[in-house]
Amino acid sequence: MTTPTEPPVPPPVRPAPARPGRKLGPIAENVGSAHRAWLDPLRTAYLTSGLTLNDLSSRVRFAKSKISELLRGVGLYPRWEIVLRLANELGMPNWPLYRLWSQAALETHKSSEWINGCTSGTTVTATHTAPPLEHCAFRELVESDYSLYAQVFLDDNQRDNAVSDTFDRLWLSWNEALAAHDTRRYAWNVLRTTVMARTPHRDGRPELGSAAFDTVTLQNLTDPAAYANQLTETLELFAAISRLPDRQLDVIILGRLCGFTHEAISALLGTSLATVRSDERHATRFLDSVIPPHSTEGNRQ
Repeated sequence: MTTPTEPPVPPPVRPAPARPGRKLGPIAENVGSAHRAWLDPLRTAYLTSGLTLNDLSSRVRFAKSKISELLRGVGLYPRWEIVLRLANELGMPNWPLYRLWSQAALETHKSSEWINGCTSGTTVTATHTAPPLEHCAFRELVESDYSLYAQVFLDDNQRDNAVSDTFDRLWLSWNEALAAHDTRRYAWNVLRTTVMARTPHRDGRPELGSAAFDTVTLQNLTDPAAYANQLTETLELFAAISRLPDRQLDVIILGRLCGFTHEAISALLGTSLATVRSDERHATRFLDSVIPPHSTEGNRQ
């Protein structure tokens, strides 16, 4: 595990310039997580640019009302041409934006033919520029650790897509990530949001049942009766883990299922070592209160 011990150094924070005119409204409540993955960074780029909707309208030659709708996620899913024009005016990297836009298009039931029709005549490939060096270094340090976490919730294909989407989102909002109190914490929140958006939920909590079948204890059992008994205990434990508060859930997942030390968890989450230990104590106390102590034996500490 190669978790960084220090976050990248943030640039000086510059306040967003004031702009005249009506304030941009919030994103519509019915906008899905995949759509938000690229819309949030696009809105942030606009809000920090100092440009008005009138400015953008005159530059991209698109109606101000339509730009407002696009930035709020209102109306039909936007075609790539207008998203690309806005991104170019706002100085955003096009390649990660396109990847996220096309994936969200599929999740809103747009066909591949529609997506290809939107991109014909545009120069997506010309924007295959490399991300910032700090982003590349950060990704190299944490990508395998992010994959271990995502694997607990998702199958292999979904895991890879979630981790890839996470770094695309970070690329789009890298300046914001650097300006955050702790870049590692900012990045972890992006990963967690991306993974949880793809994870099946029951009663508002993530399901961990499939991960139970991958535990070392179960894989080493050959007797059917012993396997059935251990499976029941493991499923009970995982159901209890899923009820933990988010931060405690992550600490238990990373420690017990992924094998991270307290120090590695602290560095990965961007939180203090004392906070990690406190979260683990509270989580363990809860698990012991709902699961008999012998049921938690044999799990990785």
